Amino acid sequence: MIGGKTQIKQKWFEVPTYQLDIRGQKLTIGPRPWIMGVVNVTPDSFSDGGKFYNVDKAVERALELVGQGARIIDIGGESTRPGAREVPAEEELQRVIPVIKRLRPKTSALISADTRKSLVAQAALEEGADIINDISAFSHDPKMAQVVAAFQVPVIIMHMLGTPETMQLNPQYRNLLFDLKYFFLDRIRQAREAGIPEDRIILDPGIGFGKTLEHNLTIINHLDYFLDLNKPILVGPSRKSFIGGILGVPADQRLEGTISAVLISLIRGASLIRVHDVLEIKRALQTAESIVNEIRMAD
Repeated sequence: MIGGKTQIKQKWFEVPTYQLDIRGQKLTIGPRPWIMGVVNVTPDSFSDGGKFYNVDKAVERALELVGQGARIIDIGGESTRPGAREVPAEEELQRVIPVIKRLRPKTSALISADTRKSLVAQAALEEGADIINDISAFSHDPKMAQVVAAFQVPVIIMHMLGTPETMQLNPQYRNLLFDLKYFFLDRIRQAREAGIPEDRIILDPGIGFGKTLEHNLTIINHLDYFLDLNKPILVGPSRKSFIGGILGVPADQRLEGTISAVLISLIRGASLIRVHDVLEIKRALQTAESIVNEIRMAD
């Protein structure tokens, strides 16, 4: 009893639990969230300015993120910042594949290939990648779904309005949440028709991809609207411009805003969090879990 009223504790940190099938291996997401660490092998990333545009540096960074607590390493060779132009497949292959090839023997962490091209996806999977993160949700390359199905790996289906070149040119929706749910239902159907089973599908509402600041806030605050789709939800708020819009700071000063967005995303039902600052996010989650459960966490 506090102040004469009974307090009911809600363990919001315990995220929904889902089964994930990776080439026949069954993994469980939840009750603790999974952290996906970002490694951009690009010269023009909005978040790190090409710091890891080198095989050795990229592999070193990936292993560092694993050591900090990342369950998944997401490797991308094409910038998808607003206004970014498409990178030719051959160039993307030259950026990404050597990193995956070098990284795979060094870690048991899951490797995700962030690409919208089936050629790159197939090469990444042949070198040992475990997940495909397609920001176009099969719309950029019609062969992508078939490649994912053939390799029996999960796919992250992300919502994006338009393309990276056009997505932030006055994005509008009739009904934001309904439009996103309808999009997911359509892409889930496409995945099933291509032979991708339900337990290999992850949904990403695409924070910052064809959304205004207000759109992003609404999506994060109402993630539970998508829980009845019975799929793990991944959210990538890390260093995004909506945080800059709130705080008025550049990308390298958005850690506190990212932590806040991550915690609210978990409260609302996210199961996976895609971030650049893995160690800081893990510490924030560890602290939150200790408070909610009133126990000291050992790890």
